[in-house]
Order: sequence, then structure tokens, then C-alpha cells
Amino acid sequence: MTATDPQATDSEITDPVEIGGVELPNRLYRAPLLECAGNGPDAVDTYIDELEPAAESGAGLICQGASIVTGEGGCAAPNMTRVHDPDFVDRLSELTDRIHEHGSRIFVQLAHGGLRSMSLWHSEYRERNPDEGQLAVSEPPLHLRLADRAGLIDLDPQVLSTPEVRELAEQFGRAAGYAADAGYDGIHLSGANMGIIQQFLSPYYNDRNDEFGDGARFLLAIRDAVREHAGDIPLVTKIPAETAAPPFVRTHLSPEDTVRIARRLDDAGYDALVPVNCSVYWDMSLIRGAYPDRAWAAEDLQSEYASVFGSRFRARAVSALNRLQARQFPAEPGWNADICRRVRQTVDVPVLCEGGIREREHADELLGGSEPAADLVGIGRPFYAEPRLPARLLRGERALCESCNNCTVPQATGEPGRCRTPPIVRKRANLEQKGVYRDYSDDSE
Repeated sequence: MTATDPQATDSEITDPVEIGGVELPNRLYRAPLLECAGNGPDAVDTYIDELEPAAESGAGLICQGASIVTGEGGCAAPNMTRVHDPDFVDRLSELTDRIHEHGSRIFVQLAHGGLRSMSLWHSEYRERNPDEGQLAVSEPPLHLRLADRAGLIDLDPQVLSTPEVRELAEQFGRAAGYAADAGYDGIHLSGANMGIIQQFLSPYYNDRNDEFGDGARFLLAIRDAVREHAGDIPLVTKIPAETAAPPFVRTHLSPEDTVRIARRLDDAGYDALVPVNCSVYWDMSLIRGAYPDRAWAAEDLQSEYASVFGSRFRARAVSALNRLQARQFPAEPGWNADICRRVRQTVDVPVLCEGGIREREHADELLGGSEPAADLVGIGRPFYAEPRLPARLLRGERALCESCNNCTVPQATGEPGRCRTPPIVRKRANLEQKGVYRDYSDDSE
């Protein structure tokens, strides 16, 4: 086996690898995050500021965060970027050129929130957009309908007809075509985090009686649309295992379901897969780690939390739920490793693993040994603390991030992702003064 063989068992993070014919200089990627860049005049500069440091410090692949394929609705958080407009996406060629100058590659993650849209949960947004509902795969589950009746959410489902499902797949394909024209090297689908792709795959949400009652068919329709509009550009998707579903949820995707879906997508021509453990809801199982006490206590954000969640009382209720779930989902290095390993043993395409990876040694363990868990390893939130993290991690040093989650809660208000934990910020400043982030070279160990 060669070093670029995704199924090699002696791989290290510095080895090259291919995804769909695109060669990556190493196996470390910046996982998709919320860049909160929007679509305004500063959007391209925001992306360059956020993503170029990862490339110039050595990440082999950069994944631009979830970008919405429709012109309205579908945003799961404030200031998400939409990629339905070819003129806007063409401007992003400045970003892709900058990434390529450093020898890295860049994929864009395409997404739509479906039921997990701001019109469901964001009080201030609902007030500004009173007529906007949520695209739904089927009639929403009973638990969401009860939450709506209790006034906790604002559920206004617009169940997609069969032609509308096909049109939504086309919108994914058109956005992929715009991205290919702008120089993106691949497409990464947001297939988890309670987005609409997960809603199609999940028996908890999907009760359709047409062809798309088989949720994987939506991913096959997206594949066809991407191939039509973007040719043979590498196509990657997350696939969920709803292992963190609450006990009262009786129907959800099991690991066996995830493996079965992975085989189908491999056979159907997907170029890589990202298996992830998650819930049927948008909860702490997505990020795992400590209760974000500093973020919830921030005085400058209290009024914004009240506007987002409807009142200070409701904001405190969400905070309490965060505290409870932080105990249920503690930080666990490589929490997706087991499902990634199971998928990798059954498919022939590269498997990407992310979730709690903080050390070079751990990354190499996931990539090597007799039963590797993955062919690439991804890191997400630690880039908020260290935009040039690869410069240290590829040399064998540990990320500064402690999974305290103080970076995540403010994003519900539209705040950009950044580390809000002073000891970590001070450590990064000290490292910057020492010049450690400038010392990276391609052969650093």
C-alpha cells in the first residue's frame, strides 16, 4: 500500500491522502465551524481571516462551515452564509486562491436546517419574520408538536412534496456548481446536527410514503444534482448515528443503520464519509464538554440571550438544560472513533473522524494500527482558540482547547466563534510572542 492509499494501516497525520482524486498534503483537516460571515460586503474578508491561518500553518484540508443552499429560510444560527447566488459565490474565489497558495485544499459544507431553522427557536428572528415556517420532511414528531403547544418553540412545518424534495436536491447541486466554478476542491454535505439531511435519514423525522421515505434517496438525489452541475468534484457527507437520542425517543438511527447507509453511499459514488454520533435534537451531544459557565454569565450578552430565547427566564432555562447535558455528554477524546471504525471496515472510500481530537499522538493512533478508525482526522473548536493550531499540532504538541464550550453559546446571538476563556487566550498570546506559530514548515515534526 502507498502512503496515499486511504486504507493503509500504517498512516500518520503527515502522510498525503486522496479524496475523489484530489490529493491532500496531509491528513489533518479543519472541521466545519460557524464562521458567522454572512453575505455582506465583508463576508469574503471574514472567511479569509478565519480560514487562511489554518492553511498557512499546515492543515491539509479546510472545510468552510455550513452554508445554506436556499435564498431564504434554512439558517440554523444567525449570520450563516447563503450560497444560492452565483455572483456572491464567485467572489469567494479570492478565498480559494488564498488557500491554494499555501498548498492546502478547501471544501465547502452545504446545508439546510429544515426543522432546525431559526424560525423555530429564535424569538427575535420570529418577530422579524412572522410568516416564515420550516421545511419539513414529514409531519413533525409528537415531542416537537407538544413543545409547540407549550409555547417553547414556534412550529410552522411546511412538509415538502415529492417535486419540492427534488427541487431542494437541485438547489444543493446548483450551489455545488457555483462552488466548483469558484475554485472549491470539494463538497461536504451537512448530514448531521439535526439538519434536513439528517431529518431525511432519521426514522424519527421521516414518515413519508413516497420514494423519499427511504431517506438515503435524498442523498442519492443530491449526488445526481452535484454531478450534473459540478461534474466529478469530490463529494463528502456526514452520516449520523443517533446514539445520543433521549430514552423517550423510540425510533432513531442505530449504528447498524449508519453502517448500512455508509455502504449504500460508497456504492453510489460518494468519495468520503464522516460518521458522527449525535442526537435527534440539537443539543450538547454535538459539542460535548464542560458547561459553558463563562459564556452564560457574560454581562454584555444577557440582553441578547433574552432576545434570542424570548426572555431572561427562558434563557436561564436553556442554561440549566446545558448544565444538565454537560454531565450527560462529557468531553471524550475521539468520541466518534468507534462508529468511524465500524464504517471504515465496510467501505472502500476514506473515512473522516472528528470530535474531541486534541493531540498529534491520538490522531496518529486513530489513523494507524491494525484497525484504524479513520483516514483523516478533523479538529473544530480548538481553531477558535488557535487559528494556526496545525503549526503546533503537527509537531506533536497538544491543542490549548479544554472543551469548556464558552465559544459556542454566544453564537446563538450571532457572535463570531472565538475563545472566551482568559487563561487560554493568555496562553495563545504567549505562544504568539515566542513565534511558535511562525515556525511551521512542511517537514516539521
